[in-house]
Amino acid sequence: MATAARAALPPVPAKDITVDLLVIGSGTGMAAALTAHEEGLSTLVVEKTPYVGGSTARSGGAFWVPDNPILKRAGAGDSLDRAEEYVRAVVDGTAPAERGQSFLDHGTAAVEMLQRTTPLNLFWSKGYSDYHPEKPGGNAAGRTCESRPFDASVLGEERPRLRPGQMEAALPMPITGVDYRWMNLMVRKPGKAFPRIFQRLSQGVGGKALKREYMAGGQALAAGLFAGVLRAGIPVWTETSLVKLVEEDGRVTGAVVEQGGSEYTITTRRGVVLAAGGFDHDMAMRHKFQSERLHDNESMGAEGNTGDAIRAAQDVGAGIGLMDQAWWFPAVAPARSSHPPMVMLAERALPGSFIVDQTGRRFTNEAKDYMSFGQTVLQREREGDPVESMWIIFDQKYRNSYVFAGMLFPRMAIPESWYKAGTAHRADGPGALADSVGLPREAFTEAFERFNVSAAAGSDEDFGRGRSAYDRYYGDPTVSPNPNLRPLDHGPYYAVKMTLSDLGTCGGVLADDKGRALREDGTAIDGLYAIGNTAANAFGHSYPGAGATIGQGIVYGYIAARDAAGK
Repeated sequence: MATAARAALPPVPAKDITVDLLVIGSGTGMAAALTAHEEGLSTLVVEKTPYVGGSTARSGGAFWVPDNPILKRAGAGDSLDRAEEYVRAVVDGTAPAERGQSFLDHGTAAVEMLQRTTPLNLFWSKGYSDYHPEKPGGNAAGRTCESRPFDASVLGEERPRLRPGQMEAALPMPITGVDYRWMNLMVRKPGKAFPRIFQRLSQGVGGKALKREYMAGGQALAAGLFAGVLRAGIPVWTETSLVKLVEEDGRVTGAVVEQGGSEYTITTRRGVVLAAGGFDHDMAMRHKFQSERLHDNESMGAEGNTGDAIRAAQDVGAGIGLMDQAWWFPAVAPARSSHPPMVMLAERALPGSFIVDQTGRRFTNEAKDYMSFGQTVLQREREGDPVESMWIIFDQKYRNSYVFAGMLFPRMAIPESWYKAGTAHRADGPGALADSVGLPREAFTEAFERFNVSAAAGSDEDFGRGRSAYDRYYGDPTVSPNPNLRPLDHGPYYAVKMTLSDLGTCGGVLADDKGRALREDGTAIDGLYAIGNTAANAFGHSYPGAGATIGQGIVYGYIAARDAAGK
């Protein structure tokens, strides 16, 4: 169910002002603001939209920071040496090595800063494997952390300013990422799922009775960061957009912002941190740098992410890089063009399903991490063999067993509107299903039969589905010998259309190991920093593990603010 937008508060009136550090963007930019405040800098956060939290508030809320204090306390057995080996292996030269090294070197201090400055209660998502655990230094037990359910009522009068999440339950249930994994298996592993369901339902409903509002995921993380910002007395101006950066003698000395039709100048003593997300919703930029096949408004990034900060940085001489990259995320295609795509996380990995393109054939390991999945799709396009359409195929047993698209619980019927829109099809046999969808009948039935033979043997000889610990994390542990594979033999059969969405773009301003914006020649622009999705991904073409996007935003927010403070 889509989250109903809560009426936001009117913005704090803008004015001409001088501060030490200006932060543009209120997602992981809040980590930069909190660090700057700890360092004694007067700090201001400016947010384009009416809501605080950015794409962080719409995300799963996990963060990936190796060898951090939360992992150490939980006995995760991680080490900086192994993390360095892993980051080198997955980045593989697609980003400057010093960017990844600085991230690792400052990870512990950044997480310790969060523990000091926010009321967040963080924990290790044990078992949530790195996305490439087979690489040197990879960790099948995972390095991902997230927040325990957080009481947003601590935000007080500022609560309406928190950005709504991507989804909400019909009942108040603060579901963490770890909860989701088991709740998705409620039919298959009820002993694991239902205690969590009852716990979270009791916490949510009981909290309401005590005038507490527990939330989880990205909502919890964003709320905790916002609570820290409010506690520190750091002002946040919402509905205030960046017009341009101000520079003098090659140094950025502030910014001109717009609020309510008027412009104001913010002068900075120490610098400006650009943390305004990527260009998720600027389709001209996306078509230019990524693919003309991408559809309008199918990114899951916050709607204010239209590349403003990237363009402003370019105007003062900053270089850009990795503009073809995004945190790609295959999703269920919307039944109506005005609707957003629907979240699709575990569905691709669960047994009793596979994915085909317009040829009726499989084309990749369906269970691979979502960024790599998207890169496979775009590589096909670059090679002149585009994926023109994608369909997830499954049987009735699959539909009876698992949650689908974040909204359909086991045994719930697929909405009739999906069938009418052509987003979903149903048939009694694979041939009839191919005819309904418009897939080549012979090719599809061959792919169907080949998959079933492989699944029965528990070995995907074509694409290796289930060989990685990451694949298996979202598999069904009751299915053996491979938790990601089962023949489709319980009709009727279904096909649901997919689309290539994303969690935000991750190409942008070139930055160094201190978070400083760089010119094309590699020299730093004094007084200007770029972090999060405004900066070119510190991990290059890769997504090391769940929460790597938020993780690098937090850590580089810490690094940039410390550098601005002269540390």
